[in-house]
Amino acid sequence: MSNEVVNSPILRVENIVKRFGGLVALDNVSFEVREGEFLGIIGPNGAGKTTLFNVITGFLKPEQGRIVFKGVDITKWPVYKRSRMGIARTFQIMKPLENLTVMDNVVTAALPRSNSVREAIERAERSLDLVKLLNKKDLLARNLNSTEKRRLEIARALAGEPVLLLLDEALAGQSPSEIDETLALLRSIHKSTKITIIMVEHVMRAIMRIVERIIVLNYGKIIATGTPEEVARDPKVIEAYLGSSKVEVSM
Repeated sequence: MSNEVVNSPILRVENIVKRFGGLVALDNVSFEVREGEFLGIIGPNGAGKTTLFNVITGFLKPEQGRIVFKGVDITKWPVYKRSRMGIARTFQIMKPLENLTVMDNVVTAALPRSNSVREAIERAERSLDLVKLLNKKDLLARNLNSTEKRRLEIARALAGEPVLLLLDEALAGQSPSEIDETLALLRSIHKSTKITIIMVEHVMRAIMRIVERIIVLNYGKIIATGTPEEVARDPKVIEAYLGSSKVEVSM
Protein backbone atom coordinates (compact mmCIF):
# COMPACT_ATOMS: atom_id res chain seq x y z
CA MET A 1 0.00 0.00 0.00
CA SER A 2 1.29 3.46 -0.91
CA ASN A 3 2.23 5.81 1.94
CA GLU A 4 1.64 8.89 -0.22
CA VAL A 5 -0.69 11.43 1.38
CA VAL A 6 -3.19 13.03 -0.99
CA ASN A 7 -4.88 16.20 0.21
CA SER A 8 -8.65 15.95 0.37
CA PRO A 9 -10.85 18.13 -1.86
CA ILE A 10 -11.64 21.51 -0.31
CA LEU A 11 -13.97 22.41 -3.18
CA ARG A 12 -16.19 20.28 -5.40
CA VAL A 13 -17.99 21.75 -8.39
CA GLU A 14 -20.63 19.26 -9.47
CA ASN A 15 -22.48 19.38 -12.81
CA ILE A 16 -22.90 23.15 -12.81
CA VAL A 17 -25.13 24.67 -15.50
CA LYS A 18 -25.52 28.43 -15.85
CA ARG A 19 -27.58 30.07 -18.60
CA PHE A 20 -28.10 33.67 -19.66
CA GLY A 21 -31.22 33.48 -21.77
CA GLY A 22 -30.38 31.16 -24.65
CA LEU A 23 -26.64 31.26 -23.94
CA VAL A 24 -25.23 28.37 -21.93
CA ALA A 25 -22.29 29.95 -20.09
CA LEU A 26 -21.44 26.85 -18.04
CA ASP A 27 -22.40 23.46 -19.42
CA ASN A 28 -22.28 20.61 -16.88
CA VAL A 29 -18.98 21.72 -15.33
CA SER A 30 -17.49 19.39 -12.71
CA PHE A 31 -14.09 19.34 -10.99
CA GLU A 32 -12.41 19.14 -7.59
CA VAL A 33 -9.76 21.30 -5.97
CA ARG A 34 -7.46 19.75 -3.40
CA GLU A 35 -6.64 21.52 -0.16
CA GLY A 36 -3.48 23.59 -0.64
CA GLU A 37 -3.51 23.26 -4.43
CA PHE A 38 -2.61 26.05 -6.86
CA LEU A 39 -5.00 25.54 -9.79
CA GLY A 40 -5.17 27.49 -13.04
CA ILE A 41 -8.25 27.99 -15.23
CA ILE A 42 -7.76 29.13 -18.81
CA GLY A 43 -9.86 29.50 -21.93
CA PRO A 44 -10.79 31.92 -24.70
CA ASN A 45 -12.81 35.07 -24.06
CA GLY A 46 -16.38 34.06 -23.29
CA ALA A 47 -15.38 30.55 -22.19
CA GLY A 48 -17.14 30.97 -18.82
CA LYS A 49 -14.19 31.54 -16.50
CA THR A 50 -15.47 34.60 -14.62
CA THR A 51 -19.00 33.17 -14.64
CA LEU A 52 -17.59 30.12 -12.88
CA PHE A 53 -15.97 32.33 -10.24
CA ASN A 54 -19.27 34.17 -9.79
CA VAL A 55 -21.10 30.88 -9.23
CA ILE A 56 -18.49 29.60 -6.75
CA THR A 57 -18.60 32.84 -4.74
CA GLY A 58 -22.39 33.23 -4.85
CA PHE A 59 -22.75 36.27 -7.11
CA LEU A 60 -24.66 34.04 -9.54
CA LYS A 61 -26.94 31.08 -8.87
CA PRO A 62 -26.72 28.07 -11.19
CA GLU A 63 -29.72 26.46 -12.84
CA GLN A 64 -28.31 23.04 -12.08
CA GLY A 65 -25.58 21.41 -10.00
CA ARG A 66 -23.92 21.88 -6.61
CA ILE A 67 -21.01 23.75 -5.03
CA VAL A 68 -19.58 21.82 -2.09
CA PHE A 69 -17.03 23.62 0.09
CA LYS A 70 -15.28 21.85 2.98
CA GLY A 71 -17.90 19.11 2.72
CA VAL A 72 -20.88 21.49 2.95
CA ASP A 73 -23.34 22.18 0.14
CA ILE A 74 -23.18 25.97 -0.24
CA THR A 75 -25.04 26.21 -3.57
CA LYS A 76 -27.83 28.36 -2.13
CA TRP A 77 -25.71 30.34 0.32
CA PRO A 78 -25.37 34.14 -0.09
CA VAL A 79 -22.02 35.77 -0.81
CA TYR A 80 -21.40 36.98 2.76
CA LYS A 81 -21.94 33.51 4.24
CA ARG A 82 -19.46 31.96 1.81
CA SER A 83 -16.97 34.69 2.69
CA ARG A 84 -17.33 33.98 6.40
CA MET A 85 -16.67 30.30 5.69
CA GLY A 86 -13.36 31.20 4.07
CA ILE A 87 -13.84 31.98 0.36
CA ALA A 88 -12.32 35.19 -0.99
CA ARG A 89 -11.74 36.57 -4.47
CA THR A 90 -10.29 39.39 -6.51
CA PHE A 91 -11.96 41.01 -9.52
CA GLN A 92 -10.84 41.85 -13.05
CA ILE A 93 -11.81 45.49 -12.57
CA MET A 94 -10.09 47.00 -9.55
CA LYS A 95 -12.24 49.24 -7.37
CA PRO A 96 -10.19 50.38 -4.39
CA LEU A 97 -11.58 53.02 -2.07
CA GLU A 98 -9.52 55.74 -3.76
CA ASN A 99 -9.83 58.37 -1.03
CA LEU A 100 -8.92 56.05 1.83
CA THR A 101 -5.41 55.00 2.76
CA VAL A 102 -4.02 51.66 1.72
CA MET A 103 -4.31 50.49 5.33
CA ASP A 104 -7.92 51.62 5.67
CA ASN A 105 -8.82 49.80 2.45
CA VAL A 106 -7.55 46.53 3.89
CA VAL A 107 -8.92 47.10 7.40
CA THR A 108 -12.36 47.62 5.85
CA ALA A 109 -12.04 44.23 4.15
CA ALA A 110 -10.84 42.57 7.37
CA LEU A 111 -13.59 43.86 9.67
CA PRO A 112 -16.37 41.41 8.69
CA ARG A 113 -14.24 38.43 9.81
CA SER A 114 -12.64 40.11 12.84
CA ASN A 115 -13.81 40.32 16.45
CA SER A 116 -12.46 43.84 16.98
CA VAL A 117 -10.93 46.79 15.16
CA ARG A 118 -7.55 45.86 16.66
CA GLU A 119 -7.80 42.37 15.19
CA ALA A 120 -8.79 43.83 11.81
CA ILE A 121 -5.75 46.13 11.89
CA GLU A 122 -3.46 43.22 12.72
CA ARG A 123 -4.91 41.17 9.86
CA ALA A 124 -4.54 44.12 7.51
CA GLU A 125 -0.88 44.55 8.46
CA ARG A 126 -0.20 40.85 7.84
CA SER A 127 -1.93 41.02 4.46
CA LEU A 128 -0.05 44.14 3.38
CA ASP A 129 3.22 42.55 4.45
CA LEU A 130 2.42 39.48 2.31
CA VAL A 131 1.90 41.63 -0.80
CA LYS A 132 4.88 43.93 -0.05
CA LEU A 133 2.77 47.07 0.49
CA LEU A 134 3.19 47.58 4.21
CA ASN A 135 5.61 50.46 3.58
CA LYS A 136 2.85 52.24 1.64
CA LYS A 137 0.07 51.74 4.16
CA ASP A 138 -0.39 55.48 4.77
CA LEU A 139 -0.68 56.43 1.10
CA LEU A 140 -4.07 57.15 -0.40
CA ALA A 141 -5.10 54.26 -2.63
CA ARG A 142 -5.47 56.61 -5.62
CA ASN A 143 -1.73 57.29 -5.48
CA LEU A 144 -0.75 53.68 -6.12
CA ASN A 145 0.23 52.59 -9.62
CA SER A 146 -1.81 49.91 -11.40
CA THR A 147 0.41 47.02 -10.30
CA GLU A 148 0.29 48.19 -6.70
CA LYS A 149 -3.50 48.45 -6.94
CA ARG A 150 -3.56 44.81 -8.08
CA ARG A 151 -1.56 43.95 -4.98
CA LEU A 152 -3.94 45.97 -2.84
CA GLU A 153 -6.81 43.95 -4.33
CA ILE A 154 -5.04 40.75 -3.30
CA ALA A 155 -4.35 42.15 0.19
CA ARG A 156 -8.02 42.97 0.62
CA ALA A 157 -8.95 39.42 -0.35
CA LEU A 158 -6.38 38.00 2.08
CA ALA A 159 -7.45 40.26 4.94
CA GLY A 160 -10.14 37.90 6.16
CA GLU A 161 -7.57 35.06 6.21
CA PRO A 162 -9.53 32.83 3.80
CA VAL A 163 -8.75 29.19 3.06
CA LEU A 164 -9.70 29.49 -0.63
CA LEU A 165 -8.58 32.44 -2.78
CA LEU A 166 -9.88 33.03 -6.30
CA LEU A 167 -7.69 35.33 -8.42
CA ASP A 168 -9.37 36.80 -11.50
CA GLU A 169 -6.66 37.99 -13.91
CA ALA A 170 -4.24 39.18 -11.25
CA LEU A 171 -1.57 39.81 -13.93
CA ALA A 172 -3.70 41.99 -16.20
CA GLY A 173 -2.02 45.10 -17.59
CA GLN A 174 1.43 44.28 -16.22
CA SER A 175 4.76 44.41 -18.05
CA PRO A 176 6.91 41.24 -18.30
CA SER A 177 9.07 42.36 -15.37
CA GLU A 178 6.00 43.20 -13.28
CA ILE A 179 4.52 39.80 -14.12
CA ASP A 180 7.70 38.11 -12.89
CA GLU A 181 7.49 40.08 -9.64
CA THR A 182 3.80 39.22 -9.16
CA LEU A 183 4.43 35.53 -9.84
CA ALA A 184 7.20 35.52 -7.24
CA LEU A 185 4.83 37.24 -4.82
CA LEU A 186 2.07 34.68 -5.41
CA ARG A 187 4.51 31.80 -4.95
CA SER A 188 5.59 33.33 -1.65
CA ILE A 189 1.99 33.79 -0.48
CA HIS A 190 1.08 30.23 -1.43
CA LYS A 191 4.14 28.80 0.31
CA SER A 192 3.79 30.83 3.51
CA THR A 193 0.02 30.60 3.98
CA LYS A 194 -0.69 27.14 2.46
CA ILE A 195 -3.87 28.72 1.11
CA THR A 196 -5.72 27.01 -1.75
CA ILE A 197 -5.62 29.22 -4.87
CA ILE A 198 -7.60 29.12 -8.11
CA MET A 199 -6.28 31.52 -10.72
CA VAL A 200 -7.93 32.65 -13.95
CA GLU A 201 -5.45 34.21 -16.34
CA HIS A 202 -4.91 35.08 -20.01
CA VAL A 203 -1.11 35.36 -19.78
CA MET A 204 -0.53 31.74 -20.81
CA ARG A 205 3.19 31.39 -20.22
CA ALA A 206 2.84 33.07 -16.85
CA ILE A 207 0.10 30.83 -15.49
CA MET A 208 1.90 27.74 -16.70
CA ARG A 209 4.95 28.75 -14.67
CA ILE A 210 3.12 28.89 -11.36
CA VAL A 211 0.17 26.48 -11.17
CA GLU A 212 0.27 22.77 -10.45
CA ARG A 213 -2.70 21.84 -12.59
CA ILE A 214 -4.78 23.51 -15.30
CA ILE A 215 -8.43 23.24 -16.30
CA VAL A 216 -9.35 24.47 -19.78
CA LEU A 217 -12.83 25.85 -20.50
CA ASN A 218 -14.28 26.42 -23.96
CA TYR A 219 -17.89 27.46 -24.63
CA GLY A 220 -18.69 26.66 -21.00
CA LYS A 221 -17.35 23.10 -21.09
CA ILE A 222 -14.20 21.59 -19.65
CA ILE A 223 -12.21 20.32 -22.63
CA ALA A 224 -8.96 19.40 -20.86
CA THR A 225 -7.32 19.11 -17.47
CA GLY A 226 -3.79 18.20 -16.45
CA THR A 227 -0.35 19.55 -15.73
CA PRO A 228 0.81 22.63 -17.66
CA GLU A 229 2.92 20.43 -19.92
CA GLU A 230 0.03 18.07 -20.67
CA VAL A 231 -2.41 20.89 -21.38
CA ALA A 232 0.05 22.75 -23.63
CA ARG A 233 0.26 19.70 -25.88
CA ASP A 234 -3.41 18.73 -25.89
CA PRO A 235 -4.79 18.95 -29.46
CA LYS A 236 -8.22 20.10 -28.22
CA VAL A 237 -6.66 22.99 -26.33
CA ILE A 238 -4.45 23.96 -29.25
CA GLU A 239 -7.44 24.02 -31.59
CA ALA A 240 -9.71 25.92 -29.20
CA TYR A 241 -7.38 28.46 -27.73
CA LEU A 242 -3.66 28.33 -28.25
CA GLY A 243 -3.52 28.62 -32.02
CA SER A 244 -0.33 26.67 -32.69
CA SER A 245 0.90 23.11 -32.81
CA LYS A 246 2.70 23.45 -29.48
CA VAL A 247 2.86 25.96 -26.66
CA GLU A 248 6.22 26.80 -25.17
CA VAL A 249 6.17 26.25 -21.42
CA SER A 250 8.84 28.09 -19.42
CA MET A 251 9.00 26.54 -15.99
